[in-house]
Amino acid sequence: MHKDVVIVGAGISGIAAGYNLKKTCPNKSFTILEGRNNIGGTWDLFKYPGIRSDSDMHTLGYRFKPWIHDKSIADGPSILEYINETIDENNLRKDILLNHKVKSSNWNSNKSVWELEIHENNKLKHMTCNFLFLCGGYYSYTKPHMPYFKNQDKFLGQIIHPQFWNNDVDYIDKNIAVIGSGATAITIVPAISEKAKHVTMIQRSPTYVVSGPSEDKINKFLRKFLPTKITYFLIRWKNILWQSFTFSLARKYPERTKNRILDLIKDELGPDYDIDKHFTPSYKPWDQRICLVPDSDLFKAIGDKKASIVTDTIDEFQSDGILLNSGEKIKADLIITATGIKLNALNDINVTLDGIKLDPHERLTYKGMMLSEVPNFAISFGYVNASWTLRADLTCEYVCRLIKLMDKKGVTCCMPIDDKTAHGDDKLIDFTSGYFQRGLHLMPKQGKKAPWKNYQNYLKDIFAVRLFSIKDSNLKFYGQRK
Repeated sequence: MHKDVVIVGAGISGIAAGYNLKKTCPNKSFTILEGRNNIGGTWDLFKYPGIRSDSDMHTLGYRFKPWIHDKSIADGPSILEYINETIDENNLRKDILLNHKVKSSNWNSNKSVWELEIHENNKLKHMTCNFLFLCGGYYSYTKPHMPYFKNQDKFLGQIIHPQFWNNDVDYIDKNIAVIGSGATAITIVPAISEKAKHVTMIQRSPTYVVSGPSEDKINKFLRKFLPTKITYFLIRWKNILWQSFTFSLARKYPERTKNRILDLIKDELGPDYDIDKHFTPSYKPWDQRICLVPDSDLFKAIGDKKASIVTDTIDEFQSDGILLNSGEKIKADLIITATGIKLNALNDINVTLDGIKLDPHERLTYKGMMLSEVPNFAISFGYVNASWTLRADLTCEYVCRLIKLMDKKGVTCCMPIDDKTAHGDDKLIDFTSGYFQRGLHLMPKQGKKAPWKNYQNYLKDIFAVRLFSIKDSNLKFYGQRK
C-alpha cells in the first residue's frame, strides 16, 4: 500500500494533521496509523481518577473546532469525546487504521519514499509514503519512569503507576501514599481523597502550584449573546495573550512571581501551614511547568484533613507502608508511584536513512518540527509552557504549506540543510523538569539562531509559520517529479 502522507498517532495531534491535510491538500492520499486499539492518545491511555487537562480547552482545543462546554479545565472523557466529535464531523474515521504500530521506517533515496514496517497485532505489514508525519507525542506509552525503591517487593499492598491504572484498583476507605509532586500527583490526590480514608503525597521537593477556576466567567458571559465561534476566538486569544504575558513576566521577574504564587497559597492554606517546606521549590517559576489546581481542589483536600503533604526522601518500603529518611513512617494500603513519564524520540520508531540509523540527538530541529538532513519528514512537538495543541496546529499548517510548495515546484523531496553555523550545545527544551533532563540525550538539539531555535513562543511561531513566506535558503527542494 502507498500513501502520499502517513500520519503516525491518532491522538490530539494526529487528528489535527488529518483535518488539515483533508482541508488544505484534498488531492493527497493519507492514512493515520494508530498503534493502540483506540483513538485519543493521552486521553484514552490514562484512566486514573481525576484525569484532566492541565491547560484550558480554549487553547488545548483546535483552532477550527470551538470548545462549547462551561468547564474550560476539562476531564479526560470530555476531551476524548471532543476528539471523537472532530473525527466524525470531518469524516476522518475511515482514514484511521487502529492496531497499526509502526516499528521501522527507512528513507529510500533512490525511490524518494519512506518504507514502513508495521505490526498489525502479530502480522507484519509494509507500506510506503512520500511524506512521514510523526504525531505520536513525546513519551513512551508502555514504559513510564519507574524508579526502584528499596524493599518494594516487601510491601503487602498494591503498587501502581498512574499510567497503568485500571478498574481493579481499590482505594475506597484506604490509606494511600502517592509518590510524586508533578501534575499527575497534584491531580490524583484530591480526586481519590474524596473516597479514600487518607491520602499522603510524598514529595522529594515541591512544585509550583497555582489555583484557578475550572470555568471561565468571561466565556460564560460572552456566550449569552455572541455566536459560539466568535466567543471561542475571543477567549482563545485572551488566554493565549495572558499565558504569554505571565510566562514573560515570570522569566523577567522570577522573585516577584515566586512571592505572588506563595502568597496565593498562604491565602488558601492559612498562616500556620508550612508553605516554605511543602510549596516552595528551589528553582525559579517556569524553570519547570507550573501545575494547575482547579477550583482549589488540592488545597480543600488538605484543609479538610483528607490529604496531607510530606516533603522527604524515601528510605525503604515496608510491609505496611513507606519509611522515610527522617524516620517518619507513612502507613499505606496502596502506593501510587506518580514518578513521571519517560521521553522517547521519533515515536519509538526505528528510523533509518538508506539503512543507516538516524540519531535525532545529532540533528538540529528546524522550526521545532523538522530535522536537519532528513527529507520529507516532520514531528509534531507541542509547547511545554503553553497548550500542546497551539503548536501542533501550527505544525500541521506548515506541513500542508510545504507539501503544496513541493507540488508547485514540481519536486518530490524537501529537507532542511544542515547549518554548521547554527550548531551549539543547546538542549531542545530549556526546562529543568526531571523527565526532560533524563531524556534530552534522545531528543534533537536546537540551534543558536532562527530557524533552528526552539522559541517556545506561539506569537513568534505564528508569524514564522502562518504569515512569513515558507521559502527559505535553509530548505533544499530536489528530485524533479516525472
